[in-house]
Amino acid sequence: MNLVDSCGWLEFFAGSDRASLFLPAILDVKHLVVPTICILEVTKVLARSYPIDGIVTALAAMRQAKVVALDDSLAVEAGQLATALKMPTADAIVLATAQRYQAIVWTQDADFAGRPGVKFFKKK
Repeated sequence: MNLVDSCGWLEFFAGSDRASLFLPAILDVKHLVVPTICILEVTKVLARSYPIDGIVTALAAMRQAKVVALDDSLAVEAGQLATALKMPTADAIVLATAQRYQAIVWTQDADFAGRPGVKFFKKK
C-alpha cells in the first residue's frame, strides 16, 4: 500500500516537474490510501488559487483511492506518535494512517526524512 502526503498531491495537481516522483503511487489507486487530513490540506491550498470546479476535480481524483477518516482510535495512535516523535499533528495523522494500512508514505516533507516506511524526496 502507498500513501501520498499532501505535498505530493499538490505537486501532482500543479503539474510541477516533481509530480513525476509521486505519479507511480497516485496512479496505483488500488494500493493507495488517502487520509482525510490530506484532503483538508490539499483543499486549503487549492482554495487560494483554484476555481471551485478545479478543487472538485482534484478531490475526485483523491477519492478514487481508499479514503481513511480520522476516527477515535486513529486519533489516539496519531497523538502518541506526535508526542513520541515530536511531529506536527497532521504529519502524525499521516504516519499513523500509513502504519495502520502498512503503507509507504511518499513525501517531500522533511519531518518524515529518515523514518522507516517513508519514500522521501528531498526538495531541491
